[in-house]
This record gives sequence, C-alpha cells and structure tokens, in this order.
Amino acid sequence: MRVMIIVKASEQSEAGVLPSEAHFAAMAKYNEELQKAGVLLDLSGLKPTSAGARIRFGSGGKRTVIDGPFTEAKELIGGYWILQVKSKEEAIEWAKRIPAEVCEVGEVELRPFYELEDFVPGPAIEAAKEMAKKLPGSAGGKR
Repeated sequence: MRVMIIVKASEQSEAGVLPSEAHFAAMAKYNEELQKAGVLLDLSGLKPTSAGARIRFGSGGKRTVIDGPFTEAKELIGGYWILQVKSKEEAIEWAKRIPAEVCEVGEVELRPFYELEDFVPGPAIEAAKEMAKKLPGSAGGKR
C-alpha cells in the first residue's frame, strides 16, 4: 500500500525560513533509512504558500485564482513523504521515527492512497490502468 506522510506547515516554514544544517542532517539520515529499507517512493518540502495559488471552482464553470499566502498555518502542508509499505501499522512505525526537528512541536498526518484496484472495474478504470503503465516510476500500473 502507498501512503503519504504529510508534514504540517509551521509559522517558520510559512515565513520562508529554511531548515538549519542540523535539521537537514537529521532529515538526510531518516531519508536514507527509508531508502535502504526500500519503502521510499518520493519526498519533498514545499515552498511557503506565498509562492503558491489556489484555484476556486464556482458555479457555471467559473474559476477564480487566489494568490497566496494563505492563513491558518496549522492547516497547511509543509512537505511530504510517499512510502510503499505492507500495512498502516508499518507506515505508523516509520512516521514515529521522523526526527523531532522536522515537526518542531506539531504533528504529521498519514493518509493511504486509493489504488485502481479499489474501484469497480470498468472501461474508465481499465483506461486509467493503461495510462498508469506509461507514467514514470510505474511498475506495470502497480505504483
């Protein structure tokens, strides 16, 4: 199963404060452990919402672009890991090992991905499986 571990943004990350060398060192060690265990699929930190935008979809197909920054830092994402694990319990064990420097005083959120096998078979699902086979990093549609 694939899971995303979501790191919540902080006031510092939203202010564009980059992590310290000690923070990076702790992260590098943790990321290397994930990689050596063969569970790491992807990871990244996100720039502050001041560098982003939201697109709001309204009635009649209207789209409105809202430039950042956005408020309520506790509801924003600062970064993520995507892991391939055997179970939710395994994902939780990995998440519990995240260095304290990463989350300061806060939390991470763990969310499993839907897989195409979770949906009722049909033409749209079969087309999605074919498309998945062509995506970078795909293992024959099993991601």
